[in-house]
Amino acid sequence: MEEQIEISTDYIQLGQFLKLANILESGGMIKVFLQENGVYVNNEFETRRGKKLYPGDTVFVKDVGTFVVKKSEQ
Repeated sequence: MEEQIEISTDYIQLGQFLKLANILESGGMIKVFLQENGVYVNNEFETRRGKKLYPGDTVFVKDVGTFVVKKSEQ
């Protein structure tokens, strides 16, 4: 099952997204986690914290789950 994470901006960086989704708590943890494990963004392996995510993008984190970026309706 996918969890939807809402953003209010046009895009969000991967590092910020991982914090928003409560997967990791700090930038330092995120940097190390991505270097050692990486995640899949739209089925492509990704290790860059600055990778831009847009509404509709899917992020898969091993042993955590699948998350979908959704634009919040204001």
